[in-house]
Amino acid sequence: MIEQDAPSVGQVRFGPFTYLPAQQLLAENGTVVNLGSRARAILFVLLEHHGEVVTKAQLIQRVWPETFVEEANLRVHIAALRRALGDGQEGRRYIVNISGRGYSFVFPVEREDAPPTRETPPGPSPVPSNLPPALSRIVGRAATVPYIASLLREQRFVSLVGPGGIGKSTVAIAVAHETAPGFSDGICFVDLSALSDPQLVPAAVAAALGVGLLTEAPMQSLIAATRSRRRLLLLDSCEHVIDAVSTLAEELFAKGGEGLHILATTREPLRVRGERIHRLSSLDAPPPSEHLTSAEALQYPAVQLFVERAAATLNGFRLIDSEASVVADLCRRLDGIALAIEIAAGRVESLGVAGLASRLDDRFRLQLQGRRTALRRHQTLSTLLDWSYTLLPPFEQLVLRQLAVLAGNFTVDDAMAIVADDEATDEKVVNALANLVEKSLIAADVHGSQARYRLLDMTRAYAALKLAESGKLELLRRRHAEIFRDTLDRAALAWAVQPAPEWTRDHRHLIDNARAALEWAFSPGGDPEIGVALTLGTVPLWFQLQLIAEAHGQVRMALARIDSSHCDWVQMRLQAALAWSLMQIRGQVEETRVAWQRTLDLAESLDDTDYQLRALWGLWSYRLNRSQFHEALDLAHHFADVAARRSDLNDSHIGHRMIGYILHLLGRQAEARQHIERMVNGYVVPVTGDQIIRFVFEQKVLARCFLARILWLQGSFDAAMAEVDDIVAVAEAADDRLSLCQVLVQAACPVALFADDMPRARRFITRLVDESARDGIEFWQVWGQCFAGVMAVREGNLPSGIKHLGDALGRLRSIAYGVYYSVFLAEYAQALAKANELERANTCLAEALTRSEENEERWFVPELRRLSGEFALLANGPDAADEAERHVTQALEMAREQQALFWEIKAAISLARLWQTQGRAAEAEALLSPLIHRCGSGGDQAVVREATELLSGTARGLFA
Repeated sequence: MIEQDAPSVGQVRFGPFTYLPAQQLLAENGTVVNLGSRARAILFVLLEHHGEVVTKAQLIQRVWPETFVEEANLRVHIAALRRALGDGQEGRRYIVNISGRGYSFVFPVEREDAPPTRETPPGPSPVPSNLPPALSRIVGRAATVPYIASLLREQRFVSLVGPGGIGKSTVAIAVAHETAPGFSDGICFVDLSALSDPQLVPAAVAAALGVGLLTEAPMQSLIAATRSRRRLLLLDSCEHVIDAVSTLAEELFAKGGEGLHILATTREPLRVRGERIHRLSSLDAPPPSEHLTSAEALQYPAVQLFVERAAATLNGFRLIDSEASVVADLCRRLDGIALAIEIAAGRVESLGVAGLASRLDDRFRLQLQGRRTALRRHQTLSTLLDWSYTLLPPFEQLVLRQLAVLAGNFTVDDAMAIVADDEATDEKVVNALANLVEKSLIAADVHGSQARYRLLDMTRAYAALKLAESGKLELLRRRHAEIFRDTLDRAALAWAVQPAPEWTRDHRHLIDNARAALEWAFSPGGDPEIGVALTLGTVPLWFQLQLIAEAHGQVRMALARIDSSHCDWVQMRLQAALAWSLMQIRGQVEETRVAWQRTLDLAESLDDTDYQLRALWGLWSYRLNRSQFHEALDLAHHFADVAARRSDLNDSHIGHRMIGYILHLLGRQAEARQHIERMVNGYVVPVTGDQIIRFVFEQKVLARCFLARILWLQGSFDAAMAEVDDIVAVAEAADDRLSLCQVLVQAACPVALFADDMPRARRFITRLVDESARDGIEFWQVWGQCFAGVMAVREGNLPSGIKHLGDALGRLRSIAYGVYYSVFLAEYAQALAKANELERANTCLAEALTRSEENEERWFVPELRRLSGEFALLANGPDAADEAERHVTQALEMAREQQALFWEIKAAISLARLWQTQGRAAEAEALLSPLIHRCGSGGDQAVVREATELLSGTARGLFA
């Protein structure tokens, strides 16, 4: 009997392996073996009780102490452990199954009770990756893997080509693991086998890269995400979407930068520029020989794989001389195809070697006659699948063909839900699943906390044919859609309580089945009602994976299929999802406003205050970006009124942020600061995805952006700069590119330029340009171009700066974005003035003033008035000094009215400089001295230093 508190074992050695209990590590000849947590726990228990029989119930209790699991789960993990150990290879037996009792670890072991003093073997590479674990050994590919790794390093783009089942994916994953240290920016594994729509290929690649697709032209985002990065992109199973993959791979290879390497697996070459093709050969088998010994046969990888696989299912299996020729002949008949050999070897337990050979001979004679037009290797695997399928018990046949409706990875719960049969029980389905894994018809990944399964491409295609022949295809597709509709509904409930990163980790695997279900639901034979529900259920996934363009397309499809019979609640949520997606991929266009207005109308009719707030925020954002500030202020107050009816104080705090931002733009800085600070001090940052999505961006970070700007305008220079540095750090730590871009645009770049702190400005502007390029969002790119133009001018590169600013202003006009437009127009005017193009400069400045006065965007008007005075002096007209003094005096008065010390001191500098030229030094000193004193600790800021130097008579003119 095993006690729960059995003493832990010390370091244990057996064969080429060393097990380190303290680190939970298994190493083979000093290299860590990739094992899942459950398999490691099983090994730990078996080693604790070496030579004893550990019952299945005892193992389950130790490995899954607080969870009910079926015995089949244990079998799957035992099989994975045996495979990792190479159980049965070269006659070594590690774990044996004692029929009816349990398992025992039987290989001799050496223990060290003292703590190990030698170094722990190095763990797996820390390179960021979604790569599946590599097999601990790959039979017959010892030379192939390093050769392809070398080829990939040199050529950058390699396609592994070969028939299904030959081992392309296995080799590619091993190559990726071997080359991982060379890719500092990570390895991105893209499983294309689950896709049926070629248009989803970019979205699948984007999800693997961690890139949001926020535009309807995804290539720009993908190129930006790979440029200037050292990264490997592994495109697995390309053949059924080969045209889309070929186009994408060719463009990425050409434009993604020298650091991008591409490794593809496909049954036919992509045939694009830059591709280096490596055709993967089958496993070598011995030539025909009547006197072949087992030792001779085991020199060939095909036989090695057969023996290893047979030993994993049949305790004590060893290849003997009398069977060596039979096994060699089997391997040749199977054309050395790894999957075919594994499937055949899995039948040794029930048929024996001789019986297996006889049954295969009969099957091949029948199946291969009259089919000489097909590729021989494809014939071989198809015939073997057909043969293996006929040997399955009827219920396992049913399970296999019905599981073909699942896309990509699935869990045991998915399998239990999908199987439709009167005799199906959870226990029967789980046992059938475990048996199919043991027979190599289903692959299992047991490395995570929960086992995930998948049908290999050829097996899925075969099972799908059998499902169609059964007449149950449409029934199963409907069942599949209904199951994942309900699964996504449950996921949405978890979205409301689980932190967003954890929720994404636990649910991202659902995307393939969500897509498959949506495809069926909106097909001619589907069910649009289910499709609408699926669309709403998938919104959280699209949001968390940042697949905004995909969301937009599917929501449009759902809206096109609903009518007045659908409840207002459904229409409201779909309209909100449409507005949310439009806002990010097309910006604040009229279509966005219409969708938000429809959401608001429906929410008000339903008295749904949550969606009223979402819609009011969206409409407020639309008016804000159109520089319609008074309309925006009315919407902000409306938002605050609705929020006051809700119990969540966060909503009221967001209302204060909205009001405060508009007041800031209207030039009412003191009032604005009160609202913003109230929000910053009271708001609790949400952690669940359903709360984060409501207002798209992280609201507290945005509030702090405008607080930083207000602090700067009010003369709290050091506090403003400290606020900027902190919110940039917060946004970077959150790994939220959208919020980071907002921080850079709204606070970091403006405040750094206000401060004339060019090192800081260069760092922030460069980051903004890089981040905006990654997602290809024109809105952020235009801002980056504007700021880059300002920086070029400030650093003395007038021609480049003028061109950048001129082009960017045109792009800002084209997307109808008004906020901050006047600031960039004023910077452009100053650049033109420096280039002696005063007439154009005055035209730009006049346009900026007109826009600001029409929109009542008063916060920047003091600076525009000051610049009008400076330009008047440059024009050197007969009344230049009087005109300049009038403009600058107006600027000074407006700055005082706004309590904006920054604008006040800038206007005072311009006026004092003018007075000094007129011999009015005392007046200049009386104007500047109190302002310098009010700046206090901000005395080292550029604007304060300029004022101080002017008093000393050392300052230069603005355009000197």
